[in-house]
Amino acid sequence: MFQPVVDYLKKEMTLRSWNGPFTKELVQRPGDFGLGQLPDRLKPDATTTMICGFCATGCGLNIHLKNGQAINLTATTDYPVNLGMACPKGWEALTPLNAPDRATKPLLRNASGEMEAVSWEVAIQTFVTRMKEIQKKHGNESIAFMSTGQIPFEEMAFLGVLSKFGMQLIDGDANTRQCMATSVTAYKQSFGFDAPPYTYQDFEESDALIFIGANPCIAHPIMWQRVCRNKNNPEIVVIDPRKTETAVSATEHFAIQPKSDLVLLYALANLLIQNGWIKEDYIEAHTTGFEGFKTHVAKFNLEMASKATGIAPDRILHLAKTIHEKKKVSFWWTMGVNQSHEATRTAQAIINLALMTGNIGRPGTGANSITGQCNAMGSRLFSNTTNLLGGHDFLNADHRHKIAKIMNIHVDRIPQRNTLAFDQILDQIDAGKIKALWLIATNSAHSWINQKRVVETFKKLDFVVVQDMYHNTESAQRSHLILPAAGWGEKEGCFINSERRIGVIKNVRKAPGEALADFHIFRLIAQGWGLGEMFKSWTHPEAAFQILKQASAGQPCDITGIEDYDHIDREGGIQWPLPHGTKLESNQRRLFADGKYFTPEQRAIFHYENPRPMEEPTDSTYPFLLLTGRGNSSQWHTGSRTEKSAVLRKLSPRESYIEINPMDALEFEIKDQDWISVQSRRGEVKARAFLTQTVQRGQLFMPMHDITTNQLTHQSFDPYSRQPSYKCCAVRLKS
Repeated sequence: MFQPVVDYLKKEMTLRSWNGPFTKELVQRPGDFGLGQLPDRLKPDATTTMICGFCATGCGLNIHLKNGQAINLTATTDYPVNLGMACPKGWEALTPLNAPDRATKPLLRNASGEMEAVSWEVAIQTFVTRMKEIQKKHGNESIAFMSTGQIPFEEMAFLGVLSKFGMQLIDGDANTRQCMATSVTAYKQSFGFDAPPYTYQDFEESDALIFIGANPCIAHPIMWQRVCRNKNNPEIVVIDPRKTETAVSATEHFAIQPKSDLVLLYALANLLIQNGWIKEDYIEAHTTGFEGFKTHVAKFNLEMASKATGIAPDRILHLAKTIHEKKKVSFWWTMGVNQSHEATRTAQAIINLALMTGNIGRPGTGANSITGQCNAMGSRLFSNTTNLLGGHDFLNADHRHKIAKIMNIHVDRIPQRNTLAFDQILDQIDAGKIKALWLIATNSAHSWINQKRVVETFKKLDFVVVQDMYHNTESAQRSHLILPAAGWGEKEGCFINSERRIGVIKNVRKAPGEALADFHIFRLIAQGWGLGEMFKSWTHPEAAFQILKQASAGQPCDITGIEDYDHIDREGGIQWPLPHGTKLESNQRRLFADGKYFTPEQRAIFHYENPRPMEEPTDSTYPFLLLTGRGNSSQWHTGSRTEKSAVLRKLSPRESYIEINPMDALEFEIKDQDWISVQSRRGEVKARAFLTQTVQRGQLFMPMHDITTNQLTHQSFDPYSRQPSYKCCAVRLKS
């Protein structure tokens, strides 16, 4: 059964021993692995532009080559995203590729419990044999996978099609569940499609920017630089419990009580309605459900809002006046909204404000969700997890038939139900129904909420496979098989950034040892599973891109007008949509300028619901609310890449820390830099006290990058998006 894998490897691995100059003949070999081979359009000693692989800003970086290998980088001056700027992570983007703990060979846990190096042939045979045995014994639903927003969408799509259509798995989620599920759900329900409407140029054209649960100074520094380029002397409003770096730079900071934002947003809507500060013509022509919304928000008066938020009534009224008086108001949100127990309705309350005031579809406006991971938007459209390929619907028979025809498969191979969210997958593992888990470019044992539960749940699995750049992540340490993957800069493909801009990444380095691009690991698994014929057209990422173009046809995200990777490069990235035959007249394009949305009636829909109390409020035993978020601009998520850079390590704290208001510290006799114990109902950690006025009394803050933080967080979820509520839980302190 594995002879095709052996033959495949023998043919492709000959590239490994080759050390001469890059040639056209090598890169044009059918089915080559692309292991550091420069595309024919590049020269061995040249400079090429590609997209940064960290956050969803999607900055352009000039990669400088010598003897066909990337040796340095600079920010691209004419790329429409960053205009010559880069954050600390961007400048160090190549460094993680050189880390000594890269996974360079497949590793298999032996009978003694130790990980030992094995050949790719053995690794694939083990993967296929173990997975098929589990599937035969326990059914197709006994295996699940967890994907990522950090690999090209061609790889995401390959994984999604291989697993769901080929291997007949049902449940596979992506770690974008942790960051963007709320925005996806909110946009789908309100607009009819997951469609962030803005372009980064809106940062520079607004005369009022309202950031809700967002700290772009730290989380998205280049976006903040675009704000700083705004020549309109704009009002910059920050709504956030904590006095973040963005709040310090704002014209106004509304330090609301945690999770009171929905009440505030409804009260603002009520004030706008009461005072006639709304665009009735826009509401009538382009929306539905407003009358119900108007009735709903009528009870959210200033007194109620002030009591819930801690903000004085006159300040709330002043904010409503600002929204009314400014001509181009843009609303921006990120994880402070998305990671909440009532996140979807909060995001939609922001959308409602934009709709009712006509602040959408025009320069400097919009209800704008800022994305987290470098390719979260690619995951949202093409990963084949929560959506069928191209933003289609697994529940729609016409959509299933369309995709089946494009993929040249029988429609019965496509699941007729949606995937379980990751928290539900964990529940199924606990219940003994899921027996195997495949993790691709994600580190759930560190990043998932209520970390102790995740670690204990993983122990119940019969087989855990981790496919990653590094062999020592917290998840890899709990695996049975590690498949070594190439990283950003060691393979080709496309990312889609926050403003819907598609950009290309390129092979500019050889992956170390026997590490392979995820795309080609999936090819090997397809061969081993007996699915070589099904994926005969998936020879390389750009071939997959052409297939995915077909899947997007007729969708709001239609990209059939993009020719190829060179076309994307020439244009400085291309924002979707771009249907076939469309002339690209600008590299900055926003949606809904015509007031037409993607619902059946082409109208945006007002959604609303009564606020719910947070699931774990403070009490006499646990009197503090713990807030979490990005700690600084030099760290990224679980630190598995940024920790490899000595420069980035120097720019971030080396020890766990917790921010405490000085008055609370005085009451508990805690001094600055004291080691203290932080306890929740789920765990206890040690952290250094950092006394600061940036947090209010009764509140604490810890950075999300710290391995200890998620030992404390509470397991609660938004009911619509299933996104975890990382941002607040009840804790206590002990000095």
